[in-house]
Formats: sequence, C-alpha cells, structure tokens
Amino acid sequence: MANSLLDLRSDTVTRPTQAMRRAMAEAEVGDDVYREDPSVNKLEARAAEIFGREAALFVPSGTMGNQTAIKVHTHHGQDVICEERSHIYVAEMGTMSAFSGCVPRTLRAPDGILTWNLIEPLVYRAAGFRSRTGLIELENSSNLAGGTVYPRVVSDEICDRAHERDIPVHLDGARIFNAVLALGCSVIELTGKFDSVMFCLSKGLGAPVGSMLVGSKPFIDNARTVRKMLGGGMRQAGVLAAAGLVALEESPKRLHIDHENARFLAQGLAEIPGIKIDPGKVVTNILFFDVSGTGLSSYELSKRLAERGVLANGTNPRVIRMVTHCDVNRTGCERALDELRGILAVAHGAAQA
Repeated sequence: MANSLLDLRSDTVTRPTQAMRRAMAEAEVGDDVYREDPSVNKLEARAAEIFGREAALFVPSGTMGNQTAIKVHTHHGQDVICEERSHIYVAEMGTMSAFSGCVPRTLRAPDGILTWNLIEPLVYRAAGFRSRTGLIELENSSNLAGGTVYPRVVSDEICDRAHERDIPVHLDGARIFNAVLALGCSVIELTGKFDSVMFCLSKGLGAPVGSMLVGSKPFIDNARTVRKMLGGGMRQAGVLAAAGLVALEESPKRLHIDHENARFLAQGLAEIPGIKIDPGKVVTNILFFDVSGTGLSSYELSKRLAERGVLANGTNPRVIRMVTHCDVNRTGCERALDELRGILAVAHGAAQA
C-alpha cells in the first residue's frame, strides 16, 4: 500500500462503496423522463424530506443543478450577485451568461463569506440604465475560500433582506453536509430560508454520479423542463439514483473523519518550514496552504508529489489545495506530510550544495 496512489486533489475522486455498487446492480428502473423510474422517484422524495421541501430533482451534476436554478429564478439581462470565488462564477464555464443571459456581479468577501452589508450596495431593482438584480447566490461550504462555512444567522439575514426586495436566493450547497457538521445544526435549519438548494451526491458523500436540486413544487416543475433543455433528461437513471440514495442515507455519518483528517493535515503542514497555513481556519475537509517560502512553486511541488504517488493541485503559483474524503485515511495523511517533508529536504539540500 505504501506505493499506492493517494489522491488529495478533490472529493470528486471518491469511489462508490460496495453497498452503492450492490444497490446499483439491484436497482429497479424505469424511464425517468416519463417519471417512471422508481429508484429516482425514491431518491427525490427522500431528498425533499431531508431538506423539508416540497420536491426535489435528480441532476447529473452540481453545475447543471446550479445553472438550472439560475435559469428558473432569473430573466435575461439580470444580475446574479455572488462571491468572486464562487463555483458558479469560476468553474461553470460562464453558463449563467451563455444560457440564462445573466451578468455575474461579483465581490470578494473575507473567507468567502458574504454578508448583507456587503451585498446591499450591489442590489439594484429600479428600471433605468443598470441591469436589475435577479438572484443572490451563496456557496456553503465555500470551496475556493478554503471550505469555510456560513453561520446560520448570516445566511438567514441575507435571505430575509433579499426577500423583502422580492429577490430569490439560491444556495450552492455542493458540500452542505460538511457545513452542517461544522456548525452542529440540521440541513433544514441551515437551508430553510433559501428559495432553492443544490447539493452533490458525488463529492464527500461518495456516490459515482449526481446532484440534487430541492425547492417548492412549482420551482422543481420548472426545473425539470430546464434540465431537459440542458440534456439532463436521463432514462433508466435508477442505477445511479440507487447509489445516490445510499450516499444520502449513510455517508453524512462519517464526514467527521474527513474533517479530523483535514485538521491533522493542516497542523502537520503548519510545522513544515516555508509553508504557511492557519489550522484554525480549517473547519471542513478543504485546506489551502502557501508554499512560496519553500523556494518551489506550487506547480513544481505538486509535480514532485505526484512522482511520489501523492496528488494535489496548485491553484496558483503560491498555493496548493488538498481535500480529504472517504478514500483518504489518517495513514494517507501522514504519508502526504512525510513525502512533502522529504521533497523539501532534498530541495533545500540541493540549494545549499
């Protein structure tokens, strides 16, 4: 096992459990476009129940879920207010503009956490010379800000103030179960005031494919049409939904292990000369650390780690991201730290020679 591949690039690399594989093999299926797939129907009903919503929709990806929500909530020519590191802005191919005809209006918030005081100056509803605000979007946990989480009081205030102005609020909750674990609350408590929520089955929950969109029945009815427009009308999708149902029911119970491993990694990294990280800011399963003090760029360091069987991504020349998940145990975290120490020892020795 010492030479096996250790993948810390993302929790998207997780592999389905044996229970998921069995469920997929035994899944009862039908045609989901006709709404006749019993496994998909069961997954959608269970997701709606867990989130305290009227309905839910199974979609192939988190991007499709987010972009479907944007299309339903907005009209062409409107603004979508979001944090500048948000997934919908950075990593979804400009689809809000290409498909929904919306303009992203971004701002940078400390640790990626927007507040109403930051959002309010960007809100514009009057007709005239500027595009109107059609939607506010939050991301919890905030991936590219380091897995940080929105306290409930902050997101609730944003929803309340937005609704006073008849502006819907969508939550990219790709890792919402990590967020509720970090905050010690339920998904209903944390997400209840949002007009729609997307969450992923295929990240920390470990399913092979799929995300969910939850909301009111009219919203989901419209979302189902948009999903078809985007090519997401799957047929015998129950083989995927069955794995998703196992993930939804079972995987949140073990996410605390991923959080503990991320903190362990952060504490170990903080002790390595040349690396900067504040372990106190690592609250979920995502961590970013600055390697500029090592004398190597993040890309060179990532390349040398890969040569030793440890995968991690440089996000810019100074910073590396690591993500813990169900396929990374404590031994793997120790190995990542050992390999990093070894690389830096060799690099420093060569520099001094």
